[in-house]
Amino acid sequence: MPISALNSRISFDYPQQNAAGATCTSQAWAKTPPQLHGTEKATVISRIKQLLIEKDAALVAHYYVDGDIQDLALETGGYVADSLEMARFGKNHSAKNLIVAGVRFMGESAKILSPEKRVFMPDLDATCSLDLGCDATDFAAFRAAHPDRVVVVYANTSAAVKAQADWMVTSSCALAIVHQLKVEGKKILWAPDRHLGRYIQEQTGADMLLWNGACIVHDEFKAVELEMLKAAHPNAMILVHPESPQAVVDLADVVGSTSAMIKAVVEGAATEYIVATDNGILHRMRQLAPNKKLIEAPTAGNSATCKSCAHCPWMAMNGLQGILNCLEHASGEIFIDEPIRVEALGCIERMLDFTKIHPDLLTKAQHGFVKNIGAA
Repeated sequence: MPISALNSRISFDYPQQNAAGATCTSQAWAKTPPQLHGTEKATVISRIKQLLIEKDAALVAHYYVDGDIQDLALETGGYVADSLEMARFGKNHSAKNLIVAGVRFMGESAKILSPEKRVFMPDLDATCSLDLGCDATDFAAFRAAHPDRVVVVYANTSAAVKAQADWMVTSSCALAIVHQLKVEGKKILWAPDRHLGRYIQEQTGADMLLWNGACIVHDEFKAVELEMLKAAHPNAMILVHPESPQAVVDLADVVGSTSAMIKAVVEGAATEYIVATDNGILHRMRQLAPNKKLIEAPTAGNSATCKSCAHCPWMAMNGLQGILNCLEHASGEIFIDEPIRVEALGCIERMLDFTKIHPDLLTKAQHGFVKNIGAA
């Protein structure tokens, strides 16, 4: 089924060009916090560690944020993970306060699951092109036009959009859940990432109506350039996130979530890996597989100022000083209106219950899936 939208207003390829016509995400419009160095950096890290204990707080970080933040989360008993595992960790941890280093929808998901906890983010303006491109009011109209469909939304959406959904999914469990819905004979309304939706539709054969959105990072990967890079590294395994364009996905040896890609590097027999996702993931990959060579997939052609600059500008807004501000000044707190939180809770809990009951579906290829290591 082709990508469809209710009307011309629902056409949310978020603009990637700045006034100068540049499309590289490293030149995007998000503000980047100043980098700390030397004694100043050590002092801030030491203070954060102290306050995490004093404030009964846990630091949860996504694989795409700065490596120093990932290391700090692990050193202090926090967690570094994809969005599915971040949601689980925040819900199950005993801490009264959660610091979520990622983007806005991740902090909102933590608050939806743990209303009794205070949830903070280093910068509340750290958002996501998929979230921005799926306005809750427009989505409500889209959903109302197709009342016969089960509403499945990707995690990269606002609490207000999740409140309208039957299911929330992450890239770790989307294939398994949609496959199950297809087996049950359900027709699906999907939002917001069209590339991930198309990939899932192709792999499961489900009847899916797709919202027209894209991630500004993954949408920039170039198949032609990737083919040339593969020619230069013929023994390299290509790892691609399913939010990427179809031509890029078609070149992949492994299509999967951040966790699946890390698993492929750690367990794979190849010595070289071309990685087509946000380059923040390379930090953890290098730690877990220090003897493997990691090559960034190309996001631009030969005339570009950078051949690969795949880093989310909003993930880059997470800084050590922002974390310290959360702990010292209670800045960046997430608040969600209770009616919306309650309505959004159902679709997230449904996903968590499914993945708890069917953990094998997240790690083994199922009927109709491609030759991946795990589901997407």
